Amino acid sequence: MLRRSLWSSVVWLVVATLVAGAPAFARENLPAPGEVTLAELPREAAETLALIKRGGPFPFHKDGIVFQNRERRLQPRARGYYTEYTVRTPGHADRGARRIIAGRGDTGSPATSGEYYYTDDHYETFRRIRE
Repeated sequence: MLRRSLWSSVVWLVVATLVAGAPAFARENLPAPGEVTLAELPREAAETLALIKRGGPFPFHKDGIVFQNRERRLQPRARGYYTEYTVRTPGHADRGARRIIAGRGDTGSPATSGEYYYTDDHYETFRRIRE
């Protein structure tokens, strides 16, 4: 019984150590998103990016909401750093899977930051938009 209790304690200690170190490890080893040029994006993405830079108006009521980065595919930042915008998908009546995520960058504004990411698979992968 004592051996089982000791073994259980050691296992929990190892698990707790790994979990506590996971966020730092994930940040250090987070792969950089690939890049995509504006010319390589669908026309609808270029239109959405132009709307972001103008400050709207946006066609979907959820455009401009905080992107929480739950999937941790982008660099961890303070809540509110990233905002998301819908890229229309022809033939879809709903928002579809395509988005542009805008960071606040050095300017503090998604409209002028120059930090934009495109996803066409609902946050599974991101590519940084190179203008």
